Amino acid sequence: MPRAKPPTRPDRTFSRSSVHGQVAHEIGLKIVRGELAPGSFLPTEEELSARLGVSRTALREAIKLMAAKGLVQSRRKAGTRVRPRSEWNMLDPDMLAWQLAAAPAERFVKDLFELRLMIEPQGARLAALRRTDEDLARLKDAYAGMAAAGNDADRWEEPDMRFHQSLLSATHNELMEPLGALIETALAMGFRLSNASPGGPRHALEMHKAILDAVVAGDGEGAHRRMVELLDNTMIDVHRALDWARNQPGAPDPIEAALSASLRRG
Repeated sequence: MPRAKPPTRPDRTFSRSSVHGQVAHEIGLKIVRGELAPGSFLPTEEELSARLGVSRTALREAIKLMAAKGLVQSRRKAGTRVRPRSEWNMLDPDMLAWQLAAAPAERFVKDLFELRLMIEPQGARLAALRRTDEDLARLKDAYAGMAAAGNDADRWEEPDMRFHQSLLSATHNELMEPLGALIETALAMGFRLSNASPGGPRHALEMHKAILDAVVAGDGEGAHRRMVELLDNTMIDVHRALDWARNQPGAPDPIEAALSASLRRG
């Protein structure tokens, strides 16, 4: 039976065009920024709805959304309490966006690339040893998409995502594949930040080709090594983009671009 194509875009947990989505975004940011500390209680429903100018129904829906992300816990008569940070769903798409908006960029980049280095090089190794002809066809198609995109970062992002997700899918590990979908928003943010580097993303094409060649050759160690090289260079690109934006008056802020992209609703 043909294997399902790996997903290329995460499902969004709420729409910010809705009132309760806007409320969840506003309160969620306050929690992630530390303005509402873990262990503290939110104002009463009556007070909070009046302060935000929304109905109690919209507020309740917002609280439900935040509870699903592990941010808060509501108990009858006790109120709504902010949960410990260790219980937050950090890989939730909206949580990632709030972290990017709230935390220092350098900390987010460090955490993101530590996560990727723990997952993707080993994924590339397993993909080289286990890939099927169908897996190779997907990888080659994704690589061709990157080559066709040139230095157009907007066109590059989708095939770049497919390439990395297809590698994880090619491991044929039933736990690794859904992990790829789980971290997809983190990957997308990383791509957005690295592609904002002066010179565009095309210089990374050769490194992707080296990974592809190693997978085609069944060279697990080579695929692992090439993925580590790619991630190391991508992290340098992210820092270069951040430094460049800081030193160029009027330059688009790559953090804002990544945040806007992650919150965009299709």
